[in-house]
Amino acid sequence: MLKQRRMIADQVAASLFEAEAAIDAALAKTAGLAGVMPGLRADAGLSALVGQGAVERASEAIALLAQARRAICETHRELDVAKPQIGLGAVMYGGAEKPPQAALVARPLRAVAS
Repeated sequence: MLKQRRMIADQVAASLFEAEAAIDAALAKTAGLAGVMPGLRADAGLSALVGQGAVERASEAIALLAQARRAICETHRELDVAKPQIGLGAVMYGGAEKPPQAALVARPLRAVAS
């Protein structure tokens, strides 16, 4: 029974790591898109008004992907909580070092001086 739970946990961990990587890749690609558009517009000698909507939509996509990243990180944390509940508390997954718990707590945004 423990062996079966370990095999299932391995499959869940692999799917989790794939989802985390996919969100990170989408975030990086979308940030790259948002970053390149204004420069290319300027290189083409076009008005700043051209493509503004596209820049805004890409920026919105970045914010939504950041929310998705937070959600998948919270999923990861919840799965860590579940490990001891199924008898796998001593099992480690992944090779990356995890930050301290305090670093995982959501911090509210604050205004900065302009």
